[in-house]
Amino acid sequence: MLSHTNQSTNKEHRRQFGWIEKTIGGISEAIERAVFTEEHAHKAGWLQKLDPRAKLGMFLVTVLAASLSHSLFMLLAFYLVLLLVARGSQVPFDFFVRRVWLGIPFFAGIVILPAIFLVPNGPRLFDLPLGAWHFGPTYASILNGLIFIARVGVSVSLAVLLILTTAWADILKSLQVLRVPQVFTLLLSMTYRYIFLFLHTANGMFEARKSRTVGHLSGNEQRKWISASMGVLMNRSFRMSNDVYAAMMARGFTGTIHTHQDYRMSADDWMALSLATGLALIIFFVGGYIL
Repeated sequence: MLSHTNQSTNKEHRRQFGWIEKTIGGISEAIERAVFTEEHAHKAGWLQKLDPRAKLGMFLVTVLAASLSHSLFMLLAFYLVLLLVARGSQVPFDFFVRRVWLGIPFFAGIVILPAIFLVPNGPRLFDLPLGAWHFGPTYASILNGLIFIARVGVSVSLAVLLILTTAWADILKSLQVLRVPQVFTLLLSMTYRYIFLFLHTANGMFEARKSRTVGHLSGNEQRKWISASMGVLMNRSFRMSNDVYAAMMARGFTGTIHTHQDYRMSADDWMALSLATGLALIIFFVGGYIL
């Protein structure tokens, strides 16, 4: 009887603190993932050695070419090239593939799936009757769906490669080449910097809550605590924004983002940019003659 009571108490304890543990684990995982991403940007890989402005230009021309390509073969061949580039940049293969294909391209397939069956484009491969309506995929609709998924996959792969091999501060400073307003880049920089600080603060609040709670709390009390914690975190964010702004102005901030690196385009950077541009032209023009 006593053993049964202890088991019930342990189950109730795990049920009460399970959501706190999951929240702490999720926050810690987000911070660790960001730190792990920054580590790749400092490796001695091929892309890491290039000027961030060159990488940004390579990203833009190749994304544009992939978005306009109508050839599934060229998109798949380009993706193989991206895998080789990721290998040369010391990006783990499994991490790179999972980061890409377990996210946006999967949902892109879900989005394009109705169009494969509902948009008539030639003779159907098979027929699915539903009352007075008839649905079925065609060869052209399946091909268009695969091309759409390949476009999304290649574009996301390019974005992941850029983020993994370039520090966030360097990406923001490279945006000045595109004449992006300083206010926009500054806003992105501050948001990226302080979102992790607030994650750390929230993590501390949840850990303090778990360590100070002994008895059982009802669902209503837990919801009240969550609401109060959200208010406290928002109040801290407003207070910190004022303090940070005052500190920046006191130190002579003029709105210009400065980094430790002094950017200078070398011959290797121009060569890489030229190769990316040539590859983009091949994907766009040659892809028009190949399925």
